[in-house]
Amino acid sequence: GHDRQVAWADRPTPLRLGSKLPSLAASRFYFPTRSPIATTLVFAKGDSHFMRTLTSRILGEILQHEGLAREAYRDSVGVWTWSVGITDASGHKVARYRDNPQTTERCLEVFVWLLTTRYLPAVLAAFGAFEPEEHQLAGALSFRYNTGAIGRASWLKRFLDGDVEAARADILDWRRPPEILPRRRRERDLFFDAKWSGDGKVAVYDVSKPGYRPVRPKRVEIGKVIGRLPRIDRPLAPQELPWADVRTNDPEKWKRIWFDRLFD
Repeated sequence: GHDRQVAWADRPTPLRLGSKLPSLAASRFYFPTRSPIATTLVFAKGDSHFMRTLTSRILGEILQHEGLAREAYRDSVGVWTWSVGITDASGHKVARYRDNPQTTERCLEVFVWLLTTRYLPAVLAAFGAFEPEEHQLAGALSFRYNTGAIGRASWLKRFLDGDVEAARADILDWRRPPEILPRRRRERDLFFDAKWSGDGKVAVYDVSKPGYRPVRPKRVEIGKVIGRLPRIDRPLAPQELPWADVRTNDPEKWKRIWFDRLFD
């Protein structure tokens, strides 16, 4: 389990915009040896805190943009879907949930598993050696879950290069279909201005039959359920980090190795 002793591990040195690269000796972190539940891994520098974990607030923000169905339904192009937009392409087979509704907690357990094992590591890799704050990680993770394009998005590259105003404008280029623009604006405001839009609720859909379409969404309080999820507010295990098994302080090298491993 994650509550075993974990040794110090090397990682790429954290960077802030305009800062110089510290020595490799300073580029270390540790994981707590106690239970990981309700534990947050942060890297402190002055008054700033750097996030590399999925928090309750981040999850609530993404759920604000999405919706949840407790049983399987067909999406707009007929693909069987369940929970928070999960399909068979995720590796989790969703046909088992046809006419078989699950608890909200079970739906979120699987969703959080996907976020922490597939989406969060890819976002951290895209940040490279830059250490995001919580609102930046939330905005980027929401963007990644919706578009799948965080690794090639010009807006993030420009932000990391220090061209913040160009990055603010570029994120709105990802506006297809047109209905997605309000979400993109909220992600922009969150990432660049730390303006959160989550209200602690999620739209939970019924499934209409025989067409198996999502209908009649109801806004449901979700805070207590999120608080019971085991992967929330705890650091990633060493093997889950994008620089796992990489002994280098060259961000481009460890990022390239990480992406190569995605296709092993």
